[in-house]
Amino acid sequence: MKTYLKLFAVAFFWGGTFVAGRFLAGNAHPVSAAFFRFAIASVCLLLAVWKTEGRLHKLDARQALAVAALGLTGVFAYNLFFFNGLTLIGAARAALIIALNPVAITLCSALIYRDALPLSRLIGIPLSVVGALVVITRGHPLQILSGGIGRGELLIFGCVLSWTLYSVIGKTAMRGLSPLAAVCWSAIAGTLLLSIPALFYGSLAEASHFSWMAWLSIGYLGLFGTVVGFLWYFEGIQKIGPSRAAVFINFVPVNGVLLATLLLGEPLDISLLGGGLLVVCGAYLANAPKPLFWRSS
Repeated sequence: MKTYLKLFAVAFFWGGTFVAGRFLAGNAHPVSAAFFRFAIASVCLLLAVWKTEGRLHKLDARQALAVAALGLTGVFAYNLFFFNGLTLIGAARAALIIALNPVAITLCSALIYRDALPLSRLIGIPLSVVGALVVITRGHPLQILSGGIGRGELLIFGCVLSWTLYSVIGKTAMRGLSPLAAVCWSAIAGTLLLSIPALFYGSLAEASHFSWMAWLSIGYLGLFGTVVGFLWYFEGIQKIGPSRAAVFINFVPVNGVLLATLLLGEPLDISLLGGGLLVVCGAYLANAPKPLFWRSS
């Protein structure tokens, strides 16, 4: 029961990242928000590694290359897409687009690692894609053909691509490291990569003008959205397995929409509700702990 409560908490924390990111969109440059989020997360993760494992293990050449790839995709690219996208679209819409993450990961795993695809997943994947199209195009899917999708939606879709690459790379590349050490190393690599545009932009100078609410949002993103969220999620994977733990990700967009409505006053239109329902139902079918329909392969 404790593990399930932690996973529900993770879904709540990750839903809240969209609200915090949306607030920062008007108070901090996207580069600064991303850099300080992971600078805080890296320090906390290092402390967690030293407390639980005694030290941060050195990397061999293969692991170092993998860490660089993880930092580039899951930290550097993802967060630049995330914070730039939230300057252009609402937190609720962004949360529902990112709900495609588990579906995209499932599909890539099937293509690359030849994972089996039961019928429920074959139904769930296109259902989520249709739902995402409804959300992205604000209820007018044919806009895809005329190039009518906004830049904000495209940037958030970049988050999906980045996280899918991060997950696929991490599945095999980080052998020999614990999940905590892998996350810590990737956070450090991503922070170093983010420091380059942060120095170019002048993020350290900008930070002196941040309001306490901006620092509170960055702290939430770094501590709860990254450190606690990742640690409890990986703990759930170890105790109940990746498939059952992944189902809880489907609560993230629901929490994101609810929190955006309650805290930011964002409206709930028909395209958001209808498309979001399709996304969540499709994501559940694609990642159900016990497939509803089995198809041998």
